[in-house]
Amino acid sequence: MNLLFAIVFTVSTFLLLCTSPEQFLSALLDGAGKSASLCVSLVATYAVWMGLIQVWQDSGITKAVSKLVKPIAKKLFKTTDDEALEAISMNLSVNLLGISGAATPYGIKAAQRLDKTENAEYASAMLFVLNATSLQLLPTSIVAVRVALKSGSPTDIILPTIFATLLSTVLGVLLTKLFIKPAVTQKKTIKSGRDFILKNVKIEGVGTR
Repeated sequence: MNLLFAIVFTVSTFLLLCTSPEQFLSALLDGAGKSASLCVSLVATYAVWMGLIQVWQDSGITKAVSKLVKPIAKKLFKTTDDEALEAISMNLSVNLLGISGAATPYGIKAAQRLDKTENAEYASAMLFVLNATSLQLLPTSIVAVRVALKSGSPTDIILPTIFATLLSTVLGVLLTKLFIKPAVTQKKTIKSGRDFILKNVKIEGVGTR
């Protein structure tokens, strides 16, 4: 990704210097100024939401939300690891609010726990897909960017975002289930001696020396 950005910047710089060299420095400084103001706006947005999340954690709201999401996560990720499921639930809950930066620590913790499970490949792939598609009921970050850029209707992106992320999430989950199969563990239980059957076992010399 860094290489791609470096190539784009180099090519853009070359073209601008060839076509309008007198505007190169002004365009560079103007872009840097807009980036700085946008970052400040996003910092304020994240500060508000991170504060609310901390309040929710202290008041027990996040645990209640996690309990609602946990059964779905358990079936979706094919794991029974409580710590992983709790981190996944928090990751998905925060992503629903469109605050991907705040969801990152929970995603890292979930990934570390899922690596130790028997379905590590499948569960890790599912976690990556869900974070990449990221179903959002409230695209907070995008709305904040539109507000910072003086959009006339910054919230009109909410409904299209819900439909787009819902479609991408459903498609991503289906494709993950199609191409990556979870490990199947077969547990054999013996209820009594009569249920225990030996197949293709040859016992020789029973009762003799």
